[in-house]
Amino acid sequence: MPSHDVLIIGAGLAGQRAALAAAEAGVTVAIMSKVHPVRSHSVAAAGGINAAVSVTDDWRSHAYDTVKGSDFLGDQDAIEVMCSEAPAEVLHLEHIGVTFHRNDDGQLDLRAFGGASVKRTAYVADITGQAILHVLYEQLMKHSDTVDRYEEWFTTSLILDESGACTGCVARNIRTGAMETFTAKNVILASGGAGQVWKPTTNALICTADGIAQAYRVGVPLMDMEMIQYHPTTLVENGFLITEGARGEGAHLLNADGERFMEKYAPNKMELASRDVVSRAEQTEINEGRGVGPDGSGIYLDITVVPKKRTLESLREIVNIGKDFAGVDITREPILIRPGQHYIMGGVKTDVNGETPVSGLYAAGEVACVSVHGGNRLGANSLLDTLIFGRRSGEHAAARAKGMTMPSNDDSQLQRDAAEIKEIIGRAKTGRRVSEIKDELGTVMNRYVAVFRDEPGLQHAHEVVRRLKEEAKTAYIDDQGTVFNQDVLGAIELGYMLDAAECTVVAALERKESRGAQFRTDFPERNDEEWQKHINTTIDGDDVPKIHYSPVTITQWQPEERKY
Repeated sequence: MPSHDVLIIGAGLAGQRAALAAAEAGVTVAIMSKVHPVRSHSVAAAGGINAAVSVTDDWRSHAYDTVKGSDFLGDQDAIEVMCSEAPAEVLHLEHIGVTFHRNDDGQLDLRAFGGASVKRTAYVADITGQAILHVLYEQLMKHSDTVDRYEEWFTTSLILDESGACTGCVARNIRTGAMETFTAKNVILASGGAGQVWKPTTNALICTADGIAQAYRVGVPLMDMEMIQYHPTTLVENGFLITEGARGEGAHLLNADGERFMEKYAPNKMELASRDVVSRAEQTEINEGRGVGPDGSGIYLDITVVPKKRTLESLREIVNIGKDFAGVDITREPILIRPGQHYIMGGVKTDVNGETPVSGLYAAGEVACVSVHGGNRLGANSLLDTLIFGRRSGEHAAARAKGMTMPSNDDSQLQRDAAEIKEIIGRAKTGRRVSEIKDELGTVMNRYVAVFRDEPGLQHAHEVVRRLKEEAKTAYIDDQGTVFNQDVLGAIELGYMLDAAECTVVAALERKESRGAQFRTDFPERNDEEWQKHINTTIDGDDVPKIHYSPVTITQWQPEERKY
């Protein structure tokens, strides 16, 4: 039975940064991922990372922009931690090998991003996440004596001891089908978001709410789950992301009349208003008949106004995406986009050290909610979130591990998980396919839990999710083997996604106001008096989310009307 001081589940930027911090503290570390680490979804982060590194900038300005972007739902103590530590983290990344773009004076080049009052986004063309991920993976190689890597292992359950502390997990070796119990003094969840709950989404196929549901099932509250970010620019054809860096370089949004319509919605920031504002503006144009393309379902993103040399230098990947997936040369003609599901602001409730209410269990990155994003995440704050709180989680878990003995686990949870997998594989083919249920879930969530919401739609979505949870109990698979059986993993992932979907819908129904990404057409105004608070969901004995509240931490910025 493998045992480690710190076990990290997920090997994207949050997981690898946590592993590096824990290893540098001198403890034994394991990092576990259901894909090879450099295939983690962090590789898709394109535009850049925010930090007040310019001599004309200040972290307090970054913090205010983040608080405002969150629609005053973000916890300001956590935001201050993230923004004040950002410059040192970005410089650390450069020192260990991340090749950030530099300007003609040799300084870090910074691009404009939505919701920011100044240019503060450092970047590597439009492959920033990939660049950072590879460098962190290289750095972990230096610690191969103390960091064990379990690549292509799928976590099925967290383990709690009799006192309720987390003492490890059960995982399945995807290559062989073998099950193993892992013991750890501390576990850090870094397994990403829940994008596959929606269809389409910019998220990879692996973003199936694993860690969110695993924590939820052992009693950890999920916070701000109603806050779902729709990115303003995704391909109409398939939901692929077109980076905000395009608008940061000066691209325009145009409707069917050729009008640069953001002037009506955000006259000061135009296309660089916060993502929720831009997405709502686009959807309003589409709903009111000024959309373009098939069925008027899209908006034009015009990148031709950016000098071609600059586009080929700083947006080279979306040049390829445009050609390969839309048949458009973005240097010559506009490309058709629309709002698409991109990110979840909510997740596993943590403090600024990544600690959850369950002793020994931490979370960092998109799986977590320390609530630095509140109701809406600013572009280029996500990479920063993963790195700052990944590092802090790794450091805190390592310090805690040094003061305790290794816990002991038996194989009782492994036996339960193995029996569940055996039951899934042995199901009669009388129910629905896993893929059919997932497809219906994604379609319903994209229809009713998207840019605009109302009570009848949310109620309908909840009814569908409850029905799908029942149908998932008899959903069948074809592959009965052990080697790379993705079918059985898909069935388990479906359960995770349905848990996350239900918490999202229940929280969205509960929040009877419009704030950030939550826009209720039946409650179109923000209501600070009643709803400036976090909604937390926990599981009850009937497998139904139970609602709790927690206060929003305000340190220095009182709520105000949010204008761009």
